[in-house]
Amino acid sequence: MADRINSIEDLEQMKAAAASQGTTIPNYNEWSQILSDLEEAGVKSTGSYSTDKALHAEIERQITQYIEENKIQETQKQQQTQDEQPRKNTETDNEQALKATVANGTSSTIMADYMKYYHMLM
Repeated sequence: MADRINSIEDLEQMKAAAASQGTTIPNYNEWSQILSDLEEAGVKSTGSYSTDKALHAEIERQITQYIEENKIQETQKQQQTQDEQPRKNTETDNEQALKATVANGTSSTIMADYMKYYHMLM
């Protein structure tokens, strides 16, 4: 039998060898899942159950921490967006009020000039 189990294939071979001798591998299912997860993450097995299990736990902790940090950042972004929205609305309202004032002033000037010329012609 192999001294170190570095892949799922090695674990399968160890299981078959143990079965032929009438024994089983302790924690086979858990170790198989750990090896599968490590392989999926692109991490090499350490070759022993206890260190693979510790490595797996550390990777899970880091992933959980990463997810939590992303949630916090997303919450902060949403809060920032919500905080900026009233300011944008106010700016838009101010722009619209300015445009309306300019339009009213322009139309009033045009009307006054029209009336002046109208009276001059009459």
